[in-house]
Amino acid sequence: MKNLISNKSLLTFLLIYTGIIFPQELHNIHDPKYPTHWWTPVPKEGAPSWEILPQEAGPGEVILSKRNELGILSNFAPTPFIFHGKRYASLEGFWQMMKYPESEDDPRATFHGLHWKYTREQVTQLTSFEAKRAGDLAEENMKKMGINWVTFKGKRMEYKPNVPGKHYRLIVEATWEKVRQNPDVQKVLLATGDLILKPDHHQEPNAPAAWKYYEILTEIRAKLQKKN
Repeated sequence: MKNLISNKSLLTFLLIYTGIIFPQELHNIHDPKYPTHWWTPVPKEGAPSWEILPQEAGPGEVILSKRNELGILSNFAPTPFIFHGKRYASLEGFWQMMKYPESEDDPRATFHGLHWKYTREQVTQLTSFEAKRAGDLAEENMKKMGINWVTFKGKRMEYKPNVPGKHYRLIVEATWEKVRQNPDVQKVLLATGDLILKPDHHQEPNAPAAWKYYEILTEIRAKLQKKN
């Protein structure tokens, strides 16, 4: 073990001394038990403004980038699951669906002057950016109504609470089902070992707990590791 540490230290010294790597880049030397392509640099030029690139991970971190297999952990990924007896095409579809009217007498459906491009049912089968765009359209209607709640099975819940509540617990439950029902998702999640999971997109300051999918996944990973 001592020889291994000494050899690693010597390699690090040589890399710095020869100018192959600079001290500030040391965090890019990752544990060999993880795939190196998880940190493969991506040119910033042409990358969308919302994206956090793989190489921006700090020491012991990994970005859950949609550019590689880690993207399956994203809410956007097409990872169908059944929740409360209903099939959802993705976690994003489940999330955004809650912003839509549940029935004809739903206040969101009867509010004068609103246009709903999608039905709630249609949103359940959307994935990726299409699901996100459907949610953005719904939020515009929510703002016109002056409401800050969404619904699930007829029950209202605050959408962006300061303290984690019903919405957060629902997202955690749905995320668990996504992981349980998709073996590939569970495999990739466990493959991240003890790495610190980080999002691949910039989030608003003080984002609610439900938005921090990487932290929810970290908790799920810990429980799966104990179980295994």
